[in-house]
Amino acid sequence: MIKSLLLNFTTHQKVFAIALPMMISNISVPLLGLVDTAVIGHMPESYYLAGVAVGSMVVTLIFWMLGFLRMSTTGLVAQAYGAGDHEQIIRLLLQAIFVALLLAAGILILQTPLLMLALKFVDGSGQVLLYADLYFNIRIWSAPAALMNMALFGWLLGVQNAKVPMFLLIIANAINIGLDLLFVVYFDWGVAGVAWASLLADYIALLCGLLLVKRILNPFYKQGDFLKLSKQLTDFKSLKQFILLNRDIFIRTLCIQATFAFMTIQGVKLGDDIVSANSVLMHFLLLISFSMDGLAYAAEALVGKNIGSRCLTKFKESVYVTLFWALIFSSAQLFLFYLYGQWIIVQITSITSVQMQAFNYLPWLVIIPITSVLGFIFDGAFIGMTRAKEMRNSLIFSLLVVYFPVWLIFSEQGNHALWIAMNAFMLARGVSLAWIYARLNKRGQLIAI
Repeated sequence: MIKSLLLNFTTHQKVFAIALPMMISNISVPLLGLVDTAVIGHMPESYYLAGVAVGSMVVTLIFWMLGFLRMSTTGLVAQAYGAGDHEQIIRLLLQAIFVALLLAAGILILQTPLLMLALKFVDGSGQVLLYADLYFNIRIWSAPAALMNMALFGWLLGVQNAKVPMFLLIIANAINIGLDLLFVVYFDWGVAGVAWASLLADYIALLCGLLLVKRILNPFYKQGDFLKLSKQLTDFKSLKQFILLNRDIFIRTLCIQATFAFMTIQGVKLGDDIVSANSVLMHFLLLISFSMDGLAYAAEALVGKNIGSRCLTKFKESVYVTLFWALIFSSAQLFLFYLYGQWIIVQITSITSVQMQAFNYLPWLVIIPITSVLGFIFDGAFIGMTRAKEMRNSLIFSLLVVYFPVWLIFSEQGNHALWIAMNAFMLARGVSLAWIYARLNKRGQLIAI
């Protein structure tokens, strides 16, 4: 059966119509991170790089914990799109933007206690904390743009449009890279320059996104319906499904972010060179995740659409085809990191002590493409199914039963223990979701009645 599905070239075309634009654009995100790290990594002291790593970790943790905005919007909009429910498509866009603005307002109001809470867990040097504070206090003001961009991104994927998100991501990251070079290299603003570059790029991307979404709305747009739906934004009943779905995806995302935050916090305790080396190596993990997420996004959009149209055969085709290509790409990444990993590290930072530490832990990054592949694709499938409860339970299990116990078992190995635990977490996440998927398939519950 699987063989016949893989020979269905129409499904392959549909997958790559979404996956390829997203893979191209997503790769620009870790490339941006590489530029951020490179411009700071060539400064004379490692605490500049460590400060950016910690400050960026706090901002990223806050924004990514709210990534449910993108994911829940994609799944719900894709199902409405498959069902041909234009009114629901518009309602979901308005709800996502409304919730994004509310969350952004909360972040800005609570920014000082959020930073103080985060830094309580970071036992870094005074210089590291100083530059982390500087970075955070600038970058956090991009919250309204960053969260609204998530909402727009999720809506666009839900209506099966991957080209506009690709355009927006590439433009935003190209602007960010250009501003990095201008502010840090030319104006010599240092850590502040990196933060300002990211903030301005987020707002420019938002402006472009709003203009493009307005054009895309035309086929779904009716003046009366739009005004009527706008009045429903504060109606709890119309928001209930959106809020409940977001709650479970938030917990799922919190579990993932806990692993990255824990790695940074423990790395700081091991010294500036270790946390800087982990920051360099984390860009390898981002390269894996952002490229593989292109296929996961395809799974989200296609699975959601096929659930909306009640087509189980095409549902399964989209899952198996994206998994097939994910295995191919993850194998390619493994060989890329094995052959050129040290060369990439040298290009990121010229600090010899950081390079040596990164070389030491590189082997753990080489195998992560394989240990994480199932997690990316089945995560996408469950988002498309809007089965957030199962995703939540899988991630809680992977964090509490696998990640922390594995770290404790190997904790005497220092930084090696952190990377062993990360690989174990990625593997547990994928295997547990695959097991839940197989159980739902056996029971005939992939598409809920």
